[in-house]
Amino acid sequence: MKKNIIPAMRLTLVMLVFLVVIYPLAIWGIAQFAPNQGKGEVIELNGKKYYSNIGQSFTDDTYFWSRPSAVDYNAAGSGGSNKGPSNEEYLAQVQARIDTFIVHNPGVDKAEIPVDLVTASGSGLDPHFSVQAAKVQVKRIAKIRNIEESKLIELIDRVTEKPLLGLFGPEKINVLKLNIALDNLKE
Repeated sequence: MKKNIIPAMRLTLVMLVFLVVIYPLAIWGIAQFAPNQGKGEVIELNGKKYYSNIGQSFTDDTYFWSRPSAVDYNAAGSGGSNKGPSNEEYLAQVQARIDTFIVHNPGVDKAEIPVDLVTASGSGLDPHFSVQAAKVQVKRIAKIRNIEESKLIELIDRVTEKPLLGLFGPEKINVLKLNIALDNLKE
């Protein structure tokens, strides 16, 4: 028994030092070379600070709506709803989001609504949505803001983030940056 306990205790101490001291310091050191020292991208607008890496709530018809959040966009407690796709309460919630979207976007068929506009991400704080999620909202915003749809499509194309190295992940759009660019769009 002594033969197994002493090596196990040594391994525990080594891993404790590595995982509690060395690894966090290494990550902190690497973050110091990142933009904004690893604190994320801060956007200051009208005297208010926003973090572009944390989802923001946009539900006004004059803006592109953001992805729903299971945690009400509270960065202190990220997390998904943990409700499965067969949960009746979850299905009712998704259906209510679909119905609301259709009311505010007449002419859009239920099948055209991208899933990321009616379901929350795993963290509940995803700041991105798909290109399709932006394009399905173009008619509403063009009509309300009296902007040509083609200008909005150009704007969407301009702010679309390409996959990492052209290979990893889908194209995506940061909703906060898109809506800021929308406000700055000149006729």
